[in-house]
Formats: sequence, structure tokens, C-alpha cells
Amino acid sequence: MTRSKQALAHTAPSADAAPGDQPGAARGAHGRGTPPPGTSSWRSRLYRWDMKASPYAFIAPFFIIFGAFGLIPLLYTAWYSLHNVQLSALDHQTWVGLDNYRNLFSSDFFWNALKNTFTIGLISTAPQLLAAIGIAHLLNYRLRGSTVWRVVMLTPYATSVAAATLVFTLLYSWDGGMINWLLHFIGVDPVNWRESDWGSQFAVSSIVIWRWTGYNALIYLAAMQAIPADLYESAALDGANRWQQFRHVTIPMLRPTILFTVVISTIGATQLFGEPLLFGGVSGSKGGSAHQYQTLGLYMYDQGWLIGNLGKASAIAWSMFLILLIVAVINLLLTRRLRKSQ
Repeated sequence: MTRSKQALAHTAPSADAAPGDQPGAARGAHGRGTPPPGTSSWRSRLYRWDMKASPYAFIAPFFIIFGAFGLIPLLYTAWYSLHNVQLSALDHQTWVGLDNYRNLFSSDFFWNALKNTFTIGLISTAPQLLAAIGIAHLLNYRLRGSTVWRVVMLTPYATSVAAATLVFTLLYSWDGGMINWLLHFIGVDPVNWRESDWGSQFAVSSIVIWRWTGYNALIYLAAMQAIPADLYESAALDGANRWQQFRHVTIPMLRPTILFTVVISTIGATQLFGEPLLFGGVSGSKGGSAHQYQTLGLYMYDQGWLIGNLGKASAIAWSMFLILLIVAVINLLLTRRLRKSQ
């Protein structure tokens, strides 16, 4: 009897326990199944740290790769541009300050390369974007096999630069080329496309036009499909035909996209390298026998890897970078002006 009474006394809830409390609750607030003190705060700190650090961890690979292969080489190139560095002796660097830039800006070859870059960029960009807008306008209407035509438009972009340039080199060949054969067929004397000034620049520009017209056409097509159909219906009710709708509805709505493609094409023209290098053959790095189609990219390659003057080549690279910054600033100003006008 005595042992049974003691057991009942131990298992009975105390008077201080609240109704519904489990046995043993009066002996301590942290019974079985309750986390020990500090666990909840540790978990909350870990959760807050995870919420703050996870986004940075997700984007960290991009910045690591960009820093390793983009930012550090860019800064190192800037350091090289202030030194006299030869490719055969990278460990021997002599500080020259801005002498590489002074020599560069006083060189006729640099200004010739800059002029050729601007000319080829203008010849290739304007017809390319005009043709892309026209093709996108045709594809915007319901056509049979529209998906097939879109794939066909993108095929030149997927073709390698080497393959495309090889084909165009055969087309523009002096002896037996199809272009000269067509010119002879219509009564025009054949043109030495590699040696003539305007002929060589036109030939290189035609390669760029062929490769990038379809790509820009798909960009314009996507922008046209985003234009509300109500605008075309309102214009049709006002008596506008398709040409007038294209002029007064499509073109104004495409202005931001046109500006974007102009900037991208300008950047691509400034960095033009593969097409003129492969088109020229043996003298491709020189831009022809008289440097008639030598671009800034070819001039940098010639100075850095053929002559071995890495200091001057780095100065050319940074000059190209400054040109691209000017283009970006112009793009920013025009974009703000377009937003204000709208």
C-alpha cells in the first residue's frame, strides 16, 4: 500500500500545472520533444543568412568567370598599353607612359584602319538592317511554312565564319568567280575584288550582310509581333493601306529595337576580324597589299602577334574599347530621348 501511494503521488499533476499540461511539465519547461534553449535563435539566424547569401551564391559563378577572363585581362591590357612589351620577352617591360597612344594616333596605318572600319561598318550595317526590316515585315503576315522560312533566315548566322568566307572568296575570285562571270554577262569588266579599294570593302561587307541579316530579321519579327493589333485596326479604319500602316505604325513602334540593332551592329563592325582576315588569304592580316580593307581588329592582330609589339597592340585594343564606350553613351542618350518623346 505504501509503495502504491508513493507512485500515485509521483504521477499526479501538481497544483501549479495548468489544465491540459502533460505530466512532468511542472518539473521543467523544456521537456521531451521541446528544443533546447538557443536552437530556435540559431535556426532563425541560419535562415536569415541563407536568404541573404543565396542570391549572391547563385550569381557568383558569372562574376568569377567574368573577373578571371574579362576584367583581369582588360586591366592587364591597360597596364601593357603603358609599357614597351615585346611578345618574345614578356618579362622585360619598360614604362613608356602614353607614348604608345601618341605613336598610335600619329600613325597613318591607325587612321587608315579606323576609316576602313567605319566604311565597312556603314556599308554592311545600313543595307543589312533595311533588308532585315523588309524580311521581318513579310514574315509577320500569315505565310505558308512560316516556321521553315524563319529557320532558313537563321541558317547563315549558324554557319561558321570560315565556311562563309571561303564560299564568298570563291564567288569573288578574279579568275572564274561567279560575280565576275555575271558582270561579264551583262557587259561589265571584271573587278579585282581583293586588290581594289571599294571592291574589297564591298566584298567583305557582303559577307557580313549575308551572315547577320536573318538574325536581325528575327529580332525585328519578334518586336513586330509585340505591337498591339488595335493600332493596325485603327489605321485600317482610317483608310491606311499596308504601306501607310508600315510607315506610321510599324516603324515608330520599332524605334527602340532599331536603335538596339544599330548599336549591336556598330559594335560588331568595330570588332570585325574574321571575315577580312580569311578573305585576304596570305595578305589577310595586312588587310590587302595596300591595307585597303585592314580594320582595327586586323591592325591589332598584326601589331601584337605578327610584329610582336604587345604594348602598341594593347593601346589599339583600348582605343577600340573607348570607341565602344562612346557608342554606348550615344545609345544611352538616344534611348532617353526616345522615352521622353513617347
